[in-house]
Amino acid sequence: MANTDMFDLRGMVGRHAQMSGVWVALAAMIIFGLLRYENFGSAYNLGSFLNYNSMFIIISLGMCFVIMTGGIDLSVGYVAAFTSIVAAYLSPWGIVPALIGGVAAGVAFGAVNAILIVPMRLPPFIATLSTMLAAKGGALVISGKQTVAVDWESSFTKLGMEKAFGPIPWTIVLVAIAAVVLWIILERTALGRTVLAIGGSEEASGLMGLKVTRAKVFVYLLSGGCAGLAGVFLASGFGAGQPLEGTGWELTAIASVVVGGTLLTGGLGSIPATVGGALLLGLVFNLLNFENGRGTISLSAYWQMVIRGGVLFAVILLQARMNKSADRAN
Repeated sequence: MANTDMFDLRGMVGRHAQMSGVWVALAAMIIFGLLRYENFGSAYNLGSFLNYNSMFIIISLGMCFVIMTGGIDLSVGYVAAFTSIVAAYLSPWGIVPALIGGVAAGVAFGAVNAILIVPMRLPPFIATLSTMLAAKGGALVISGKQTVAVDWESSFTKLGMEKAFGPIPWTIVLVAIAAVVLWIILERTALGRTVLAIGGSEEASGLMGLKVTRAKVFVYLLSGGCAGLAGVFLASGFGAGQPLEGTGWELTAIASVVVGGTLLTGGLGSIPATVGGALLLGLVFNLLNFENGRGTISLSAYWQMVIRGGVLFAVILLQARMNKSADRAN
């Protein structure tokens, strides 16, 4: 018993160290950027960085809940592309209808995922792969294979192009509110505890009388809604619905969640650390852009994708080694 308790303590300390390490790494990279690049700390760079990465933070938050149950959602990128078209079409009626419509469209895709995974018992990988393809094709169909311009006469573009205060954009304010609400759900409610319990053992959670079905449906609805909100940000920030966007967004979200210390096998996760993971990955590419501007290196967007994949591989390898050590300790 003592050995088991000691292992649990070691595992908990190690994983929480990884979560804390995200913020240490983020702080170190910020200091590096401030010392090396003249305009790194400018209000323009701060606002642009937060505005652009708000899309990835919000889909990462939804993905975090899904992964904590031991699931996966591959559809978030193309769902965001689809909902950006929906929001663009609704933009003549103003920001509120476009926002509600975009999020509702995302929740609808989440509902399809939930139906396929929960009552129909399809593996999450297969179910969300099918909705990913459906969302991609749907975005091309409803847009006519071209970008859909928003109505510039309405208030819709204020969400993605104007600041709430100082250099802080409205998009990141909404993301911050969402993060706080989701943190409360995870840390302070029975639903949050059930999400974590499912990741630990779904069968045991059911035997304990926990509402497993409700929690699993919730996480996929949440992930779809977060992808829908990201699509609204995309349309508002770029001035058009983008049917060809979203490629690889699911990998960015997964990487952000995993870098934040959430186990791919489920049962452990952190909302603040997920936010930190998304910011960390975004900052890597922000620094690379500044380095490109200095002429020191020249990395295309394709090389940035390679770097993103390398970061994800390194973190997954680290988690695999931690899990192997845990198995040996048992």
